[in-house]
Amino acid sequence: MRSSGSPRAGRRRTVLRTAAAALSLAAAAVLAGCASADTTTGPSASSAPAFKPAAQKDGSQITVWADSTRLPSVQAYQTSHPDVKMKIVTYDGGADGSTYLQSKVQLFDRTGSGWPDVVFGSPTDVTWASEPTKPGAQPFAAPLDDKLVPSATLDGFAKGSLTPCQFNDHTYCLRNDIAQVVLWYNKTLMDTWGYPVPTTWEQYQALGKRVAKEHPGYLVGSVGDTNSHESYFWSGQCPAFSLVKPNTLRSDLKDEKCVRMANLLDELISAKAVTTKGFFSQGFAKDSGDKVLMAYGPSWYGQYLFKAAFKAPAKQIAVAPPLTWPGETEQATGNVGGGVWMVSSHSANLKASSDLVTWLTTSDENQASAPTYPAYTKAAEAWLANPANSDYFANDVSKPFQQAADEVWTGWSNTKFSDATAWSSVVLPALTSGKSLASTLPAWQREIGNQARAEGYQVVGE
Repeated sequence: MRSSGSPRAGRRRTVLRTAAAALSLAAAAVLAGCASADTTTGPSASSAPAFKPAAQKDGSQITVWADSTRLPSVQAYQTSHPDVKMKIVTYDGGADGSTYLQSKVQLFDRTGSGWPDVVFGSPTDVTWASEPTKPGAQPFAAPLDDKLVPSATLDGFAKGSLTPCQFNDHTYCLRNDIAQVVLWYNKTLMDTWGYPVPTTWEQYQALGKRVAKEHPGYLVGSVGDTNSHESYFWSGQCPAFSLVKPNTLRSDLKDEKCVRMANLLDELISAKAVTTKGFFSQGFAKDSGDKVLMAYGPSWYGQYLFKAAFKAPAKQIAVAPPLTWPGETEQATGNVGGGVWMVSSHSANLKASSDLVTWLTTSDENQASAPTYPAYTKAAEAWLANPANSDYFANDVSKPFQQAADEVWTGWSNTKFSDATAWSSVVLPALTSGKSLASTLPAWQREIGNQARAEGYQVVGE
């Protein structure tokens, strides 16, 4: 499974009947490049020239490219705004590392026409869409903070959630949803066994070892999915993907914060409390789904892992805030997915295009019924108030979700390449063969460095 992101927001809630269906939904909904979702690059030496809009034709038709998950939301906007002329095109939305959008934009740049007005994509798409295709040219994405979207609206997004949209001192996209990492746990079993819910990583580690001895076969986590590193190493503030300049990536897995997380997980893997099998791997739900006592992962785990795949009974699964390291004042967590909307700088109807992306990301009408957590704070409140997003759980998810939404660490950067590739190609096979995470860190770093240099980055920290 290419589980590199969250189920994309906007899909109308469905009840999944089988674990295979849950897997299919999560796989189809994940975003290309996964991780790499929350950072800023700051000013660039290759900054684009001042934005010069195309000749505007108010009332003209806008072309919208959306993935099939996003289609119902765009159609809902069209229904509620009948005066807006729209042409809707369905495409893959950047899923699974697709370069379709980039290839098409390059073609349109050469021919001088054909650009869509609005597109849904992944944070990785913003890395190229915010850069000029050639000297003196404008980036494909329009700077939304340049008189297109009010600053009050931009300020209403969760802390750091627009960071992957920000390049060269401008905001080139609006974040649709986020997938902040929290601690999921089986409250029924925890209460029955008298286990306290951990609040620190040390407590999590100690409880995992205790569970392994007292209840063999039960698990407190998994490192076997293609996004597991985002839950653990991103949350641990490991500088695996930290842009120190727009063209310079710091990847330093020798950093103490990377090593401590690897050592912690190695002990739990050795104790068989954390599995190297993926939660979304074939057969896991059937064989071990009911043995997952805790899972450190994204906010969408509740509906799409525990409910749909593991079929845990209602009022059994609860959620707690992200874990912390004693003595550290900065609270931090990871992020596993989330999509973005961009407006084309070539659009002849910037007003209608900007209104659309604003409605899609901020309106209660759209976001309250979305399957994943909205990035816009007020819309998130409406989402949390929707019983469909809360009634299944054993506790109130509002406070843990809201806290974690503002704690996603922005030091894990949005890059031109997927952070899932090196983890999947180097780390997961090593773990499967019995090697430790700590011993695999050098090879993981080398692969990250190789990928980064292939994309034109300078790499430091190796």
